[in-house]
Amino acid sequence: QVQFVESGGGRVQPGGSLRLSCAASGVISSVYIMGWYRQAPGKQRELVATISNGGRVEYADSVKGRFTISRDNAKNTVYLQMNSLESEDTAVYFCKLASLSGAQVFDYWGQGTQVTVSL
Repeated sequence: QVQFVESGGGRVQPGGSLRLSCAASGVISSVYIMGWYRQAPGKQRELVATISNGGRVEYADSVKGRFTISRDNAKNTVYLQMNSLESEDTAVYFCKLASLSGAQVFDYWGQGTQVTVSL
């Protein structure tokens, strides 16, 4: 089984910054993509950012220029640096890991960490 340790969530004022981290353990097959998704109250879960094992990154349009995703391949850890946070960024943020076993892709999800942006 794959386990996750997520940290860095909390409450911050508008314009502030937070850094999320997610460390995965128990991965047997090769890591393909790691990333972050979020779900705000009453809304569907949406992609925030992903990064491949080769360093290719993708961002949601709403966070481009404000968020930066990175990873430490040796530690199977993914980070999300969030700057200029807005109230609209308030959500539960979920870590995702996709691994490869041959040509098969397997997705694993963390339990989520709350990010609240308010005065």
